[in-house]
Amino acid sequence: MVSLDNPETLPVSLDDIKQAHQRIKNAIIRTPTLYSRTLSDLIGAGVWLKFENFQFTAAYKERGALNKLLSLDKVARERGVIAASAGNHAQGLAYHGNRLDIPVTIVMPVHTPTVKVEQTRGHGANIVLYGEQFDESLAHALELAEKDNLTFVHPFNDPAIIAGQGTVALEMLEDAPAIDTLVVPVGGGGLISGCAVVAKNADRPLDVIGAEAELYPSMYDYIKGKNLPCGGDTLAEGIAVQVPGQLTRRFVEALVDDILLVSESNIEHALSLIVQIEKTIVEGAGAAGLGALLSHPERFQGRQVGIIFSGGNIDTRLLANVLLRDLARSGRLARLRVRMKDQAGQLYKVARVFHDQQANIVEISYQRIFTTLPAKGLCADIECETRDQAHLRHLIDALREAGYGVTLIEPA
Repeated sequence: MVSLDNPETLPVSLDDIKQAHQRIKNAIIRTPTLYSRTLSDLIGAGVWLKFENFQFTAAYKERGALNKLLSLDKVARERGVIAASAGNHAQGLAYHGNRLDIPVTIVMPVHTPTVKVEQTRGHGANIVLYGEQFDESLAHALELAEKDNLTFVHPFNDPAIIAGQGTVALEMLEDAPAIDTLVVPVGGGGLISGCAVVAKNADRPLDVIGAEAELYPSMYDYIKGKNLPCGGDTLAEGIAVQVPGQLTRRFVEALVDDILLVSESNIEHALSLIVQIEKTIVEGAGAAGLGALLSHPERFQGRQVGIIFSGGNIDTRLLANVLLRDLARSGRLARLRVRMKDQAGQLYKVARVFHDQQANIVEISYQRIFTTLPAKGLCADIECETRDQAHLRHLIDALREAGYGVTLIEPA
């Protein structure tokens, strides 16, 4: 990676991050950095976890927002600040603005989920719903900042924000000095910029690896000189950024060793593993670091890797879908389409096969009309629980040996 910046010319230094930590440390949670024996065994590397989902607003964004607010002079504090955000930046800014008696206005797209709007409003922010897309909300926020003489607080393209986010790595390395590689979620680039400053100024400089959603490879494209498409419905909406920051790109060019793309299936699998193994809830962006390890295990063999659970704000219904889909991929939950005759006693006979194979039937639905089977034919979609892929294969083989046509309905 060719750097256009010497680290000494970047507008955030290690001293800036240390000063930011002194500024904010009494008003944020010093979240734990813990070693995961189970994930370490799974990956073949030492895995250390930073639980930023334990912050009051459940995300690291509080750090940068608070550092920015504390850097304002008295006049700017009295006038207030404004931001465009539908996520963690909005809540972090609103929460600490309310604490410090600084008026906060947040511009959100009109279709922002009500729960996010109300959570942000609950922290005392003035909410303006404007625009179908985030870019429209951002443009309107900049107009209001100019019109009402408010300080615009960018979510990542600001030295004070970057310095605040860098305090995550400062704490990690104090608590787990064995770490030799940091894997950091990348969206706009504020978190990885601050963390990279800390990592490259350590007693023994660490490798810094970005984890970016495969559907939104904006920083990857910029750094690698690629032109991969950028867009789509990603589970990691917190890092779904189409254009990385002008400022943060300089940090990434100068300090970051590599950026890895993470598929949606690996983000989902990582999130599910975190819930099952670490018994904690993260959002899609917060699972991207572990997703990178799952996507590229050979890259981390034998290393001591620090991963940041950057946030834990995820819709409960979406979380349930992710967990169930992962059960389906692992073979522990399956839907089988079983073809049988439309005669009395057929379901009983099929159910006996499930009983003999010790597979639990969860749900059954019939299809007689929308099928290519003969008029006297019947399809039954049977959702069932099995122990694993091997158990599922034995069940399918047993059904076929009993004379039934069986199709496994594959998860996405």
